[in-house]
Amino acid sequence: MSLRYKIALTLIKNVGYVTAKNLLAYCGSAEAVFSANKKQLLQIPGIGEKNANLILHSNALELADEELKFIEKHDIEVLFYTDANFPKRLKNCFDAPILLYYKGNVNLNHNRIVSIVGTRNATEYGKQLVKQLCEILIDYDVLVVSGLAYGIDVTAHKECIANNIPNIGVLGHGLDRMYPAIHKTVSQKMVKNGGLLTEFPLGTNPDRSNFPMRNRIIAGIADAVIVVEASKKGGALITAEIANSYNRDVYAFPGRTNDEFSQGCNFLIKTNRAALINHPKDLIYYLGWDDVKPKEKQAQTKLLINLTKEENTIVDALKNGALAIDDLTITTQMQQSKLAVLLLTLEMQGILVSLPGKIYKLV
Repeated sequence: MSLRYKIALTLIKNVGYVTAKNLLAYCGSAEAVFSANKKQLLQIPGIGEKNANLILHSNALELADEELKFIEKHDIEVLFYTDANFPKRLKNCFDAPILLYYKGNVNLNHNRIVSIVGTRNATEYGKQLVKQLCEILIDYDVLVVSGLAYGIDVTAHKECIANNIPNIGVLGHGLDRMYPAIHKTVSQKMVKNGGLLTEFPLGTNPDRSNFPMRNRIIAGIADAVIVVEASKKGGALITAEIANSYNRDVYAFPGRTNDEFSQGCNFLIKTNRAALINHPKDLIYYLGWDDVKPKEKQAQTKLLINLTKEENTIVDALKNGALAIDDLTITTQMQQSKLAVLLLTLEMQGILVSLPGKIYKLV
């Protein structure tokens, strides 16, 4: 079973994601790594005598068997970085994990993903901002990501649950436990419309060193990171810094200069590490999302004109987001010359717009 070897590859002592990717590149598969002899391993750059011995004498396959039993029992999905359903945004990050454990029911390659982070010591000001932000996001078909920690994180998850917004909690430990334990009930509700995600295997404790690793997933999996409240030091600022290194958009709500848990946000804005948002609607503007809510747009489209069957096919193809004309040709199975005429007709009727690069999106 190839999954057994993929899991085992991540369980070899001292073999991190960089070394693992190197092994895969030279051996061709996870299974081939465990079939390689010492001479073959030593020929791989970066694999010295010590690492070769660790690979050859590792109990990783036995540990992987235990992991397989657990994931089967608890309906957990394993996502390897070569899989089509592995988060594409995260995969493009230079230090992305090669394997993720996922218990949930939403697409991790959702069209719109934002991460909401902040202090564990959330004030009423911060909680109210999260509430307002989630209320704005309701109609924009957004997947929200956070870290299921105290404060801003869990507030974001609770607001998403209350407003039926899909949301993912990224954990700094294995899926066989919950930290903090008080958030177990929230996590169970999240799995019904969202889920839990981690790179850490069975038995991993919520050690302090795990959380910066967790934060890079929160930053890398999203289109944008929103910092609601943060002190000068803490995980939220680390996440924002990582997001900047990934060329992700970072936004922060400002606060009064003497508020302890606004100092981090004010610092991010002051040093141009984050764009200022005074109101949640500012986020919609910055991200280029339409002012008209998707539900209203669909109803408006139907009222504007009685579309032909072929025009409806094009509109349906664009409902999940903008597409290039080549992708539209494949999706609609129309000849490009005919498609171009139909696109022009729909554009003249105000149903869609043409963007640079022959990309089309619904108005």
